[in-house]
Parts: sequence; C-alpha cells; structure tokens
Amino acid sequence: MYQLVTQKHRSGCGIACIASFLGYDYETLLSMIPNGDMHASERGFYCRELVELLKQFGYKKAVYLYIKSHIYPYIYTPGTIVFIKRSRTYPVGHYLLRTPYGWMDPWKNFPVSSCITVAESGIRKRLPGTPIYAIFPHEIK
Repeated sequence: MYQLVTQKHRSGCGIACIASFLGYDYETLLSMIPNGDMHASERGFYCRELVELLKQFGYKKAVYLYIKSHIYPYIYTPGTIVFIKRSRTYPVGHYLLRTPYGWMDPWKNFPVSSCITVAESGIRKRLPGTPIYAIFPHEIK
C-alpha cells in the first residue's frame, strides 16, 4: 500500500491515487473501469466517482467532503485523497494521496515537464495548492 504510482493520462491523477492506496498499478486499475481511458484522457474523475470505486473495493464508508475548517485536520490521515483547486499552475485541479511519508503526487514534475510521457510520481512534504475536497476511505470522527 502507498506505492508511488505515476499517472499515464493528463487527467489520471485521481486513478493513480486510488491505485496507490489499493496497491494496484495504474493500468490494471484503469482497465477495471468502464470508459476509464476516456475519463483519464479527457475530463478526469469526479470525487463521487472515486468514492464509488473505493466502495467497489470494500471501503463501504468512503465519503468525500468539502474541506471546511473542522475537516481540515483530518486530511493529514494516511489514505486521504485531496483535490486541490484549479489554479494557474493546475488549470484543472489535481489529486494527491496522503501517506505516512507525505503527499504522494502522481505527476510531481508538473508543470516543469508538462509532457505526460515523462511524468514522474514522488512524495511532497507540502501540498502544491489549496485543498478543497477530501476523499476519506474510512469514516472520520
């Protein structure tokens, strides 16, 4: 669990985070999703779609929440996936996974390298933007 997973499509960061959390590789998980290639290539995945995917893998209490002040401390729980809001650097937003080591970023070298074929995953100590949604695989208290 929490292996580095590099996204292979421009909008595949959500699937890469789920794959890392579940211990799958990117291509295997994407092949299990109807129209997965299309979503990862074009519009990406919405939080509710990623929550439904987690539920299919047995995480029945998975939820996504808009991050308000009382939710914010929980995003640092390993297994949490955050969506950072759209910005000049991330024009469509970006998903990252919290691990015990920091934030797993499925395209850490973006925007320095904006070509998906040379994308590299890695661990970040800090989020590269403002998180607005959090996906919790487990119930938060």
